Amino acid sequence: MGAPMRVAGTAVVLRDGAAGLEVLLLRRPATGSFPGAWVFPGGRVDPGDEIDADDEEQAALRAAVRETREEAGIGIRDLATLSRWVPPAETPVRFRTWFFLARDSGERLRPNPGEIEEAVWMTPDRAFGRHAAGELTLFPPTWITLHALREHSTVDDAFAAVSAFTRYETRMQQLERGMRALWAGDEEHPDEPGAPGARHRLTMTALPWVYERG
Repeated sequence: MGAPMRVAGTAVVLRDGAAGLEVLLLRRPATGSFPGAWVFPGGRVDPGDEIDADDEEQAALRAAVRETREEAGIGIRDLATLSRWVPPAETPVRFRTWFFLARDSGERLRPNPGEIEEAVWMTPDRAFGRHAAGELTLFPPTWITLHALREHSTVDDAFAAVSAFTRYETRMQQLERGMRALWAGDEEHPDEPGAPGARHRLTMTALPWVYERG
């Protein structure tokens, strides 16, 4: 029996910068949730919030807006549902997390001391380069989202590409030297396998990580 599932909201905040599309990334402290990782702002739905299946997405959206203000000190606007992530059953604390694309409000970043060590605007390519060099830690949902954002040169382009949100039911596979994340449609996904040879996976052995889909 897996741990009970809770709900969270994450904001993928974008702006147009001199070098192209930029995304807001926050570095977590070395202790606590996602220790030392670079993440998008976000957090859980407050325990006092009453939600049901129909309201879960909106409750997660409110959490994403609130946590972005608390963690980075900025407001956001024009949120669009991007994806929903369900962690594997063996995860000790489980959150079904909704990711929302959002536009920057133009305010100055004011990271919350003690909760956020650093807040920066970074192009997805720059984040990938630093991750491949071992300079920053990313978790698979952040990595996959940044991977998709690399296709877009402006905020408007990124928003124009949003249609139905993508569901990611993550299953982990132990490898000889690392881990692999599997999602629906991969031939080895235990619950929703695809055809022989089908791929939807992220292999996390050596850097850089390898993403395969198709």
